[in-house]
Amino acid sequence: MGFRASVADISKIVNMRHKSPHLVLGMHIAGGRLVVRVFVADACGVAVVCNAKKMRWQMEKVHDDGFFELKIPRRKNPFAYQLEMDFGDGNIYTAHDPYSFAPVLTDYDLYLFANGTHYNLADKLGANPAIINGVEGVLFAVWAPNAMACSVIGNFNGYDGRRHPMRLLGNSGVWELFIPALARCDTYKFEVKVADGTLMQKADPFAKFAQPAPSTNSLVYDVGGFVWNDEDWLAGRCKGGALNIYEVNLASWRKSENGSFLTYCQLAHQLVDYAIYMGYTHLELMPIAEFPYDPSWGYQVTGYYAATSRFGNPHDFKYFINHCHKNGIGVILDWVPAHFPKDAHGLANFDGTSLYEHPDPKQANHPDWGTLTFDYGRKEVSNFLVANALFWLEEYHIDGLRVDAVASMLYLNYSRKDGEWTPNINGGHENLEAVEFIKHLNSIISQKFPDVMMIAEESTSYPNVTGPAEQGGLGFTHKWNMGWMNDFLSYMTLDPIHRKFHHNLLTFAMMYNHSENFVLVLSHDEVVHGKRSLLNKMPGDLWQKCANLRLALGFMYGHPGGKLLFMGGEFGQFIEWDENRELDWFLLDFDHHKQIQNFVRDLNHLYKAEPALWGNNFRWVDADNADHSITSFIRRPDDAEIDDELIIICNFTPVPHENHQIPATCSYIEALNSDHHKYGGSGVINPKPLMPENGTITLRLPPLGVTILRKIHEKP
Repeated sequence: MGFRASVADISKIVNMRHKSPHLVLGMHIAGGRLVVRVFVADACGVAVVCNAKKMRWQMEKVHDDGFFELKIPRRKNPFAYQLEMDFGDGNIYTAHDPYSFAPVLTDYDLYLFANGTHYNLADKLGANPAIINGVEGVLFAVWAPNAMACSVIGNFNGYDGRRHPMRLLGNSGVWELFIPALARCDTYKFEVKVADGTLMQKADPFAKFAQPAPSTNSLVYDVGGFVWNDEDWLAGRCKGGALNIYEVNLASWRKSENGSFLTYCQLAHQLVDYAIYMGYTHLELMPIAEFPYDPSWGYQVTGYYAATSRFGNPHDFKYFINHCHKNGIGVILDWVPAHFPKDAHGLANFDGTSLYEHPDPKQANHPDWGTLTFDYGRKEVSNFLVANALFWLEEYHIDGLRVDAVASMLYLNYSRKDGEWTPNINGGHENLEAVEFIKHLNSIISQKFPDVMMIAEESTSYPNVTGPAEQGGLGFTHKWNMGWMNDFLSYMTLDPIHRKFHHNLLTFAMMYNHSENFVLVLSHDEVVHGKRSLLNKMPGDLWQKCANLRLALGFMYGHPGGKLLFMGGEFGQFIEWDENRELDWFLLDFDHHKQIQNFVRDLNHLYKAEPALWGNNFRWVDADNADHSITSFIRRPDDAEIDDELIIICNFTPVPHENHQIPATCSYIEALNSDHHKYGGSGVINPKPLMPENGTITLRLPPLGVTILRKIHEKP
């Protein structure tokens, strides 16, 4: 009787408590006999079939819940087999036995993961289609070190956790199971049995695709096989040059006629055509990783490896990116490693313990968003995030990641009062583990993708954010200039009569401009929650609002730093952004808004054409004319061999100046004037070349306007 499974093993299998079900189930040599054991919950009968030998053996049911055994006569060597299962519904179901396959993940895989350096982790954990011993199926693997047991549940097994229990691979905390013959887009989750016996259903942290909300199921999906043809773009992209970003929320940029979301494929053509027409160099997409709650705008992620199903499948998203690249448009993704939501199906309390979140409740709970912060000091968690960033860059050809809420990662006391946070080992408020995670992240990305941008949304004065990680910096390539944004918007909202008392808000940013590699931003956060749209922030009547907005954007594009403008700002969206409705495109039927759009389009194309605007070569002509609220400055290319020069003059009052003088020894021609009639202005322009006399040029300066002059190389 030595071939029989023990009562204890059968009990553990039936009650989902066995950490190594493959030691019991499947084909084994036991007691000198070849035996097969299976547990098929609620089956009436099971048979073992060897197609190669045209043999069939009926199994013996030894437990009422569905545990079957078979001692195969006259056979001592294991062989390939299938199972025929009868559930009493009149049908016979044939399948390969999942417990007949050896482990797939190697000791080296598990070693790298434990040390936080498995950069291809998405190919190992999650649900990955595979062919093992000539059998097609899906390899499932999940990290849940404190679980009592884990199972794969889905539409293929009635979501019954008893049907497909997983095996624990040593002390790694990783559970694995190969299930044959699953179909694309089969639904699944992991059922996790925690220490107190509670069963939790968890979405796959590494799922490549998920069902649309309100469903929380993961989907089996092979993200490979897409035929890219963006080689020329990838070969030519670099981190320098013009950087003019159009920030977009795909759900609300435009909608279909029936109010549904546009698909990735529809957006590929409509949005890319618009970006080309308007003169943008890059699209920045608000978070694409799967999220359950629309009002979070994507910043509360539950599927870090899954492109949201709101707009199509992963191949559709690849089509979108490929089409962008073929048309000369880069793609930047908002990426959210600072926190994650507490949804029951997500990462929170994943195996009944604080696994992904920090174990200290003071540090785990994020006070601003009601979310949880990652435990950056845990190597497997750090590996999850680093591998995720690399996944988007490698698998989807993304050109940059804008890393959300970096400041909240860097400081233990971020948005926390005294007593609500725990100091680091040195007694300070820096999150040392998060700092090391960020340096590791940026260091690896700079090695593997040196032409990719890593952009920090960092709102404090933390030093050396864009300095190389190996030299003590955080390693980002760019940093959002939040200080400039706050100062500048504060200034622009003032009535022009009061602006002379706050002139420093215009000029202060140049005091620290060279400390980091900045991007100037007018982002989505500035046009929601009662802050008003950009146009509606501006003081005065409608004409003055429009003039102020054109002036503001002209100053922004003249100022050193990359550019980012949130959708709607380019045509003067008047009400705040609402994620539930598309932009008010009908406003383009009105002259004021169409004229703003025309100005921004011409400004964008001028920016792309002028290397003088791309770098940091800047010199004030007049920074101190507070009484008249006028600034003027010179921009030149960083490459000294390029003899180009622009002079930018901004008048922040509604008073024109007919004879404004600027020091100059050469001639200039007006390249752009926001007061031109075609932009809705009053027509105070300079149509003729401006010639120097006695070391100055004299020009007309428009009210609430920006004038951009281009140096003339030849005598006009």
